[in-house]
Amino acid sequence: MASFLLRRMAVFVATLIGASIVIFVVLDILPGNAALTILGPDASPSAVAALSHKLGLDEPALTRYLGWIAGLLRGDLGVSYAYDTPVAELILAGLGVSLPLAVIAMVLTVVIALSLGIFAALRHNSVSDTGLMAISQIGIAIPNFWFAILLILLFSVRLHWFAAGGFPGWGAGPLMALRALILPAFALAVVQAAILARVTRSSIIEVMREDFVRTARAKGLTRRAALWRHVLRNAMIPVVTIMGLQFANLIAGTVVIENVFYLPGLGRLIFQAINNRDLIVVRDCVMLLAALVVVVNFAIDLVYVAIDPRLKVHAP
Repeated sequence: MASFLLRRMAVFVATLIGASIVIFVVLDILPGNAALTILGPDASPSAVAALSHKLGLDEPALTRYLGWIAGLLRGDLGVSYAYDTPVAELILAGLGVSLPLAVIAMVLTVVIALSLGIFAALRHNSVSDTGLMAISQIGIAIPNFWFAILLILLFSVRLHWFAAGGFPGWGAGPLMALRALILPAFALAVVQAAILARVTRSSIIEVMREDFVRTARAKGLTRRAALWRHVLRNAMIPVVTIMGLQFANLIAGTVVIENVFYLPGLGRLIFQAINNRDLIVVRDCVMLLAALVVVVNFAIDLVYVAIDPRLKVHAP
């Protein structure tokens, strides 16, 4: 088991290093000059050169990369070119919106998907099963930003139940803040729930055909009892994989939704930083998202071991 964890940690570190190199190289070779963007097209060459020197943009790429990594390890994320504010403060403020949004969307996704997936699996090949799978296929095909606009038109413009956008801040009270996140969280959850419901249904149906389930049924267990006692734990392995990837995607995929609802989250911060050519903010934000994906995948590996006893036996 210790060897398994060490191997996973080695992969974890190697992935982060590889991601940092890719992120830096991709952003470093982009055309344009951050200093020129900040000063404007009418700035003199001497002013652009002075600001480039101040920002360290005239240093060799390797020096800038090593300096960036050293800063990340120290917890010093640098100062935003455009906002003249520590990047750590900007990211923490964005995470204060994006992380609760992703958590709420993930909870909605799990509740909707598991309910529909289990219901459809227990009624395999019935009219309700076919109908639910058709609806889930439509849910997968709907772009979440388009669905978000429909939610705004219905619940904000017509019914006036929710605000069309904006975020009052956690200082206005948890209820007011959470209320502002309900519609965007639901817009994010619909597509993910449709995918997860289909995976849950397929996994449960596959496990219910296994010999050990037939044996349990032969011993007198009802179909429902066999589902809760034996089927779900085995069927959860592929479902947990999708859950982990979806949670990472929900955090990383809030750029469009946060712009639709005008939420001051991490996605909107990245969007504004790209427009402002604020490379240091873009690098740190993308690196954070990459790290979150890697951490979630590492957590999934640990959950596998907890769910499936066979992995405890085979993991040296």
